[in-house]
Amino acid sequence: MTERSRIITSNQPGPHHDLARRVERALTHPLRKPLADHTREAFAAAEAWRAARGEAPLILDACCGVGLSTRRLAEAHPDCVVIGVDRSADRLSREHGAPPDNALLVRADLVDFWRLALAAGWRPVRHYLLYPNPYPKSTHLKMRWQGHPVFPAILALGGRLELRSNWRLYVEEFSLALEQATGVAAPVQAHDPEGDFLTHFERKYHLSGQPLWKMVAELPHRPGLLPVE
Repeated sequence: MTERSRIITSNQPGPHHDLARRVERALTHPLRKPLADHTREAFAAAEAWRAARGEAPLILDACCGVGLSTRRLAEAHPDCVVIGVDRSADRLSREHGAPPDNALLVRADLVDFWRLALAAGWRPVRHYLLYPNPYPKSTHLKMRWQGHPVFPAILALGGRLELRSNWRLYVEEFSLALEQATGVAAPVQAHDPEGDFLTHFERKYHLSGQPLWKMVAELPHRPGLLPVE
């Protein structure tokens, strides 16, 4: 059976007119959101798990959903440790079998988790944002990662950052924001998974005939990108 998924529609004809201002604000105004206790605890547990595995390279799978991508990345990179983070206990509790020994699923608020990871000196060799919620209404820009105050922390961690989406405009905005913040150009590319699907959404969108898009950037570890008081 061919899967069907709804095509994203938006009242935006192109990249948001307020994107550059929001990126500039994120680069110059510290994020004052208090760190949640549950995410502090989750991060401490993740840090202990990672440290127990020595110097293995780290892959961070942000917004991992049910964790299928985390499992598949761990299988594809057995020499690395892979940490998947999602805020939903329900999604993370769905039964997809035990993760590989080199994978860990963490329930946490990514806005806090990214900042804690940066403060702890994490340097992921790969960092994935796979099919994030597009928040397609123009009024929702601040809810997209490229319009969120935590955006500099995402980039500051460094490594090979890869974003995938079925909404080209999301990837275009992220690419524009990334170049504004870092000077690194990361063009939007068509993505063909060729049957090797990292997430259920990737499979569903591809099999329903939707074009997929990605952006890949090689970024330095740059803690100073995050503004401080």
